[in-house]
Amino acid sequence: MGRASRGRAPAAGLVLVAILLAPVQAEIKSGTEFLSPELQRQQADEARNPAFFWVEQGRELFSRKPTPDAQACITCHAEPQQSLRGTATRYPQVDAASGRLLNLEGRIEQCRVERQGQPPFGYETPELLSLTAYVASLSRGLPLDVRTDGPAKPFYEAGKTLFERRQGQLNLSCTQCHDGLVGQKLRGDTISQGVGTAFPAYRLEWNDVGSLHRRLRACSLGVRATQFDYGAPEYLALELYLAARAKGLPVETPGIRR
Repeated sequence: MGRASRGRAPAAGLVLVAILLAPVQAEIKSGTEFLSPELQRQQADEARNPAFFWVEQGRELFSRKPTPDAQACITCHAEPQQSLRGTATRYPQVDAASGRLLNLEGRIEQCRVERQGQPPFGYETPELLSLTAYVASLSRGLPLDVRTDGPAKPFYEAGKTLFERRQGQLNLSCTQCHDGLVGQKLRGDTISQGVGTAFPAYRLEWNDVGSLHRRLRACSLGVRATQFDYGAPEYLALELYLAARAKGLPVETPGIRR
């Protein structure tokens, strides 16, 4: 359904350090703070940030009828700059009707199927990436504030467990890098705290915009662990946990990442 990610295994020296080093969690910072000053400026400049091309495509799709007989998104969500501002800060969230955990992509797909009567786009398709980037961009600058209590609690706990669990042939956990090795270098990149505030984002390695799940799949490949499907329950739960770690940080979509 989506395109496979190409990840890279960590360098042997850092792997050894990660295994020996007990994770120490510091104040959570946005991944933008780990970019070079030039990339930070490029991300902030709509004219120079290539991801804004996807935002513009999403804006067009939002106002376009998928078929002559179907309604456009804007029919229900008039003046989206006001009506949808803040929406992305609350995702992933539990759908009250189904009890399923939905991220922003899942909610858009749900609307497309149930409200517009259309087949889902599918993860990593240009259409879904563009619509997700557009809707998320409407909340740019607002703080993340996902729910982790009530119906969301078991999903949050599952995500936390996955973040802390050693995985793959390298026997590494997310927390060993994203808590224990923050600020150190890995193949020329600076290890961040792994929050997803900028996704969908334009990643230089991809030369393309991709979802957070594409990045998570690359991390799974990097430690030689199982790559779950795009939209898999494991990655949805992990996405919720990462959003909770980033509570209070601003939405930065569309971001730039190395």
